[in-house]
Amino acid sequence: MTLTPTEVAAGVLTDARGRVLLMQRLPGTHLAGMWEFPGGKLEPGETIEQALARELREELDIEVRASAPLISLPWRYPEKSVRLHALRVTAWHGEARAREGHALRWTTVEQMDIAQMPAADGPVVTALRLPAHYVITPGDLDPTSAGACLQATDESSLLQLRLPKRDRADVRTCTKYLLARMPELKNRLLVNADFELARELGVGVHLRAAQLRELHERPLPAAQWVGASCHHADELERAALIGADFATLSPVRATASHPDAAPLGWTRFAELVRDARVPVYALGGLDPKDLDRAHMAGAQGVAGIRAFM
Repeated sequence: MTLTPTEVAAGVLTDARGRVLLMQRLPGTHLAGMWEFPGGKLEPGETIEQALARELREELDIEVRASAPLISLPWRYPEKSVRLHALRVTAWHGEARAREGHALRWTTVEQMDIAQMPAADGPVVTALRLPAHYVITPGDLDPTSAGACLQATDESSLLQLRLPKRDRADVRTCTKYLLARMPELKNRLLVNADFELARELGVGVHLRAAQLRELHERPLPAAQWVGASCHHADELERAALIGADFATLSPVRATASHPDAAPLGWTRFAELVRDARVPVYALGGLDPKDLDRAHMAGAQGVAGIRAFM
């Protein structure tokens, strides 16, 4: 028998120092002692936003003035199933204090230990770490002009080095060139498909959809990004099962590079993202101006090639 998941709203509050508020679950409750984002169950007839405002008023004595969706995802624990809706609380009134006996602490995203948090919060932490833009290099990029990639990204965008017509030696050379020019890029650079090279160079990897069917576990350590190309629900679920950090879902719109691929459209994209257990970037016929529409559909952000270069 499939149980109806419990709908839960959670708030991500960030202070002026960039720290995020966590709350410890009380003894005698589900997952007691774990640290989580404050919030709670939706009551009958409540919207997600209404439930979040009520819960934070009851737990923290603050009034939510504005919030924005971050990620929604289903999660099944042995004891229960939940659908967690995480929202960024962008404005609130009052000083957060524990009204119901919870321990509170402010911490940076980098210092969060997901081993001490409910499993469903793991993708939320990942979503907080990920930027809104994911830039992919053109397949015909000349490695000798790879420096142009650096001008295509801001200080936070992920960058995927995709050179399908080049061998491993060329990709290695290009990657080392980019890292020499901008060492801080290492934390947000991914190579396409070649996770052995990624492991060697200490960068991330973006897996092809075909690789998802072959892998049974995450191919890189937790410190290196693992993304995955997905086109339907089964691939999104497979990405979650092997421990990928995020996925791209495409094509949202028709593209010149894949003219035979039927576009998903925003409605179908949103339906698929709703059941994904990883943050998802919208890809296919998009540019940075589509970011707000992508967020409305539940996406982490937007990804693209030439429109982002």
